[in-house]
Amino acid sequence: MNNKKYRVKTGIAVLMLVIVAGVWITFGKGIGTPVLGGESYENLRVFAEALSLVQKNYVDEKDIKDLTYSAIKGMLSDLDPHTNFMPPQTYKEMQVDTNGEFGGLGIQISIKDKKLVVIAPIEDTPAWRAGIKAGDHIIRIDDEPTKELDLEDAVNKMRGPKDTKVKLTISREGEKEPLEFTIIRDIIKIKSIKHKVIEGEIGYIRITQFQERTGEDMKKALDDLERQNIKSLILDMRNNPGGLLKVSIQVAETFLKEGKLVVSVKGRNGEKEEYLSTETKSREDYPIVALVNEGSASASEIVAGALQDWGRAVVIGTQTFGKGSVQTVFSLSDGSGMRLTTAKYYTPKGVSIQNTGITPNIVVKPAKTGPEKTGEDAEKKYLREKDLKKHLENETVPDVPEGEKKKEPPKKEEEKITTPSVEPAEEEDNQLQRAVDLLKGWKIFKGIMPVPAQTGG
Repeated sequence: MNNKKYRVKTGIAVLMLVIVAGVWITFGKGIGTPVLGGESYENLRVFAEALSLVQKNYVDEKDIKDLTYSAIKGMLSDLDPHTNFMPPQTYKEMQVDTNGEFGGLGIQISIKDKKLVVIAPIEDTPAWRAGIKAGDHIIRIDDEPTKELDLEDAVNKMRGPKDTKVKLTISREGEKEPLEFTIIRDIIKIKSIKHKVIEGEIGYIRITQFQERTGEDMKKALDDLERQNIKSLILDMRNNPGGLLKVSIQVAETFLKEGKLVVSVKGRNGEKEEYLSTETKSREDYPIVALVNEGSASASEIVAGALQDWGRAVVIGTQTFGKGSVQTVFSLSDGSGMRLTTAKYYTPKGVSIQNTGITPNIVVKPAKTGPEKTGEDAEKKYLREKDLKKHLENETVPDVPEGEKKKEPPKKEEEKITTPSVEPAEEEDNQLQRAVDLLKGWKIFKGIMPVPAQTGG
């Protein structure tokens, strides 16, 4: 990335890297020599004593590196849900992921209540072809239970060289017995941009993730759509879990005038870095609808928030995921990495979306299908940032006096928090159809001429 591309009002622009559902800032190799003293030194001495006792006296011999890694994982897991430790192989794979290509199955996963949950299979990948579905619980990987696995370990076990096999045991709602899938790994190339023309003159662009090439690919898609004389555009970011911050800025500034604030970032010291649009040839001559849902997180929320705040797009769908934090990735001396939450980001109006998400201009819930149509299923509660343990608070939301805070009723044991599924077919996609109707209506109203006043005779 050319760091001079984005003007920053305070601070220095730095290289931005992101993983799914997260914004990362990387400061290169290593963080220098730590300086400790006083109370910090005393506490570290206690840790060293405990480590030594385990190494010398535990019933089974343990590798000192494994013990150290476990201690770091435990420390970071106590901070917030997006701070974690990455062993060397995991860290290396994270760096590969930003290019949109890796060896694996093609599944987006998360952990909820110690269960490994499928967010969605990636279209046209081994997992998708095998029949893995959103909402599936992966209970075993190659016969090893997943209950004690963290997200990085689970990803490691499912990734691997092309043409190798992995067996997944799935618990699926509606199935009495677990399902087993033996899947052959392949090279997963994630295409982050898809585009087409709807109704003859409405452009449609689907962004699945924000990768290195997404900004350039989107401009190529727009050029192709504009050659087909589109009159309006639908920007679909539903179930987009995030990606590179620099690319979210590239996408947003494509539709904003030069010098417009896209996003600002504020860290522990309170200083704010503001990223302004530098696009000199922004596309401002047609209306835009941005589609979002519960699975729209992080970088996709940055784009939706910027276009909404500047009145450049009408946002349609449901409340977004609500991840408004920034993670800094540090390279450690042995090739491992650490992702640490260091800041929050804010929309152009200075609002944090942490825990709250982007509220659509027009709320449109997805059409109910299957048993939901007949009322056999209760209304689903989707997983959001606010449902994650140890999530950060949102300081831009007015505090509620202690006496007025409402206590949430205890969750029923059978209540389930799910993840949004993949989009339905176009003809069944009521959110997309609502966007199409809105753009058609805009054209009709624009073409209506005022009726001249009539004089009496």
